[in-house]
Amino acid sequence: MYEVSDFRTGLKIEYEGEPYIVVEFQHVKPGKGNAFTRTKLKSLLSGRTIQPTFKSGETFGEPDVEEKQMQYLYHDDDHYTFMDTTTYDQVAVQKELLGDQVSWLQENSTCAVLFWNGKPLAVTLPTFVVLKITSCEPGVRGDTATNASKPATLESGGIVNVPLFINEGERVKIDTRTGSYVERVNY
Repeated sequence: MYEVSDFRTGLKIEYEGEPYIVVEFQHVKPGKGNAFTRTKLKSLLSGRTIQPTFKSGETFGEPDVEEKQMQYLYHDDDHYTFMDTTTYDQVAVQKELLGDQVSWLQENSTCAVLFWNGKPLAVTLPTFVVLKITSCEPGVRGDTATNASKPATLESGGIVNVPLFINEGERVKIDTRTGSYVERVNY
């Protein structure tokens, strides 16, 4: 059980039968009356944000959430299959759960899958992935002086803006949190 005094950013609590994560909190001690805490909670099921106020001393349950390291195997239509690397159990995850991250997903990559009561809630990709460019306009010699960019299609199907000197067939490092180009990778 958690009390309001245990609140910290990133803490997962069960509120009204649903798992939430604490996004912001502020302990308030007014001149008159009892202390209370203003919070901003984000639902792990729906993604909606609520801003309840709690009296000091209120308690909350610990949600049955578990994060497992899983390996992405393949996808069929709208289902993406992940395998637990310790038990070899496979789980199918809906495409909606992945959202825009699908553009950076590589086969055999290890991801963190968050479960609530045995049901997958969220998938977190590695922070950086290295992908090969399958198509883009050819680079021109001397195009390194400006900050201009061009769209490039990656092997995973995602499109990212890269500098003009990057060519088709090269590998680039992508930040999966922002979907932006980081650097060219040589190997």
